[in-house]
Amino acid sequence: MNLGARALELLSIPSVIGHEGALADFVEAWARRHFRDDEVVRVSHSLCLGHRDDPRPSVALVGHLDTVPAHPEGNPPRLEGDRLHGLGASDMKGSLAVMMALVETLDLATLPVNLRLVFYEREEGPFLQSGLGPLFERVPELAKLHFAIAMEPTDGAVQVGCVGTLHATVRFEGVAAHSARPWQGRNAIHAAGPVLTALGARQRHEVKVGEHAFYEVMSATTASGGRARNVVPDAFEFNLNYRFAPGKSLETAQADVRALVGDQASVTFTDLAPSGRVCDDNPLYQRLVARTGRAPEAKQAWTDVARFSEWGVDAVNYGPGETAQAHQRHESASVKALDEAFEVLAAVLRGEALVEMQ
Repeated sequence: MNLGARALELLSIPSVIGHEGALADFVEAWARRHFRDDEVVRVSHSLCLGHRDDPRPSVALVGHLDTVPAHPEGNPPRLEGDRLHGLGASDMKGSLAVMMALVETLDLATLPVNLRLVFYEREEGPFLQSGLGPLFERVPELAKLHFAIAMEPTDGAVQVGCVGTLHATVRFEGVAAHSARPWQGRNAIHAAGPVLTALGARQRHEVKVGEHAFYEVMSATTASGGRARNVVPDAFEFNLNYRFAPGKSLETAQADVRALVGDQASVTFTDLAPSGRVCDDNPLYQRLVARTGRAPEAKQAWTDVARFSEWGVDAVNYGPGETAQAHQRHESASVKALDEAFEVLAAVLRGEALVEMQ
């Protein structure tokens, strides 16, 4: 199985977020060669594959089709030695190649688990625009999965849970005036000083979930204000991004932001995504960790493990991609890592029947 060649084929089909149609067509055509028609469900540019009603424990491998926008300098798809280069090499077309290779290699009918594959659009955008939501509405039995593996780049380690994330617009109001006579107005940018100072002084806050350490952080990420160089600004706003640990609700996370800002500015929440829970007691999780031979890690980022957690499904992050390469100008991935992920997942899926799950 030449995983490098398959991944290169996928890289050659551009799929920037919002333009996943061509890649979805390619995957659907492939799926119809390996699954019955009733086992292929497509919603827009997202697909769910496999038996929909099977007595075996169901396990899903989950991968998004989209990439972030390309860098202006470009990064043409190519194989150079052990390195696969191109937009999405690590995040996450290498993982898609592994998912497809497992279907082509394993005898799905004789596995002790029912293997499902989920390919979906718009992961790299806002929570509510993800293709997973509409796919779940069409295939509600996804809520009955025994285990899901989001094949995000994890450097070959199992990463548990995920931090939640929210974005809020923090807006300060002032009074415009000529900058030669600022006492006649009220400078909205200056008014933001105390909140920005508090943000700058805020240290990461460690939260332990079992043996796993997550870090809660708040950051100002964009800012805008002012109308002209000689006018005291009457408005200033910045985007605040808050990453919070598993176990904290969206309501509590919003309250944390309001407590920081107080009555100094207005707060408008623009994107809310929950955290993902840790599932240390799941037997399939334990088997996956054992097969990797590596200690599990906490996921200090947001992934769709959170969405599966909302559906009541145990899920983890595991993939061959390199976290340091995701979204990089010259993104690349190791072909050897693809082979290793294939072997790990094949061994897990071929494992003995999980009596304790029945």
